[in-house]
Amino acid sequence: MNLKEHYNKLYQDSIPKIQSDSYQIDELIDSTTDNRFGITLLLRPDNIVKGEIQKLLTKIRLIEPNQHFYRDSDLHVTVMSIISCYVGFNIAQIRTKDYMKIIRKSLNGLNRFNIEFRGLTASLSCLMTQGFLEDDTLNQIRNNLRSDFKGSGLEQSIDKRYAIQTAHSTIFRLKEKFSNKEEFLKIVEEYRDYYFGTFSVDTLELVFNDWYQRKEYVETLCKFELK
Repeated sequence: MNLKEHYNKLYQDSIPKIQSDSYQIDELIDSTTDNRFGITLLLRPDNIVKGEIQKLLTKIRLIEPNQHFYRDSDLHVTVMSIISCYVGFNIAQIRTKDYMKIIRKSLNGLNRFNIEFRGLTASLSCLMTQGFLEDDTLNQIRNNLRSDFKGSGLEQSIDKRYAIQTAHSTIFRLKEKFSNKEEFLKIVEEYRDYYFGTFSVDTLELVFNDWYQRKEYVETLCKFELK
């Protein structure tokens, strides 16, 4: 996949719809009855990159204070959604050690890698940093996971929703109508190609999580170190 083309298409498809008020509001973010949980293998940007992201979010918060902003603790890149969030999933339903064993096998022999966060893209309800890869390591990890989980007999939903190929990080979600849509779009355009930084990925985390990866609902099950 050409990530630049993919992110650009997503941006070009979404921004005109946002301009015409055809955006989508996520009405479950503040719901006290949202019971969607799953398990995810993810990675996290470093503190320098997080700081650059928060500078942007501070600007947006001044004009759209009532939206959902990702905290440092919640920022992540999904490596693979092992069990996509669904209503009623409980970690007690699975043997986590079996999942850890397969993930270790998938990561065997693979080294740390870099991700560059440059620019923004958007969907109808979210704002995302664009992640770019310097090599094929992340794709190798994902393909290994697909292969190793296939036929394992373990509960999993890899690629059921879509086959993940990007390295983006969601940083902002709409939870109500825009108050200052035009000012919001100006900031997004200003940061369209902004360099947030490059970070080295040497640790992956397997977590039990809610839909939004909020720290108060996330339980880290295991950390995996890359060479």
